[in-house]
Amino acid sequence: MSEGKIIIAADHGGYSLKETLKPHLTEMGLVVTDAGTDSDQAADYPDSGGKAAGAVSAGLFPRGILICGSGVGMSIVANRFPGVRAALCLDEGTARLSRMHNDANILVLAGRKTDPETALRIVQVWLTTPFEGGRHQRRLDKIREMELKLNETIA
Repeated sequence: MSEGKIIIAADHGGYSLKETLKPHLTEMGLVVTDAGTDSDQAADYPDSGGKAAGAVSAGLFPRGILICGSGVGMSIVANRFPGVRAALCLDEGTARLSRMHNDANILVLAGRKTDPETALRIVQVWLTTPFEGGRHQRRLDKIREMELKLNETIA
């Protein structure tokens, strides 16, 4: 992965997997920023997930990884931010397609449903799979147009 840095965050349900992934991300040559949580004590996923997704949305990080128990809460939070395309991936195939077709910039994992070995394989595929562009770019452009229209409506 050429971008060089990544932000990662979890709630209590994803804390253990987050801690397992961090050294592997560093071994891959990435500078890892941890947006929380810092224990397996109850924590609200919007807090750490929002912090990380906001940083990706703002362009401070090219990609992020979010982890909660099911992956659903983090997905909902992350996709509230403009320019974020968060994908919940439970297997390598979904991770590959999320990059090839959707240019996903946030990988969401399910801490209570994904064992560490599977998670490592998913992360490896997700980080090394390029976006195909072409017809897929046209679809992302439509999503961006929707975001702009929604922002105009709200403003």
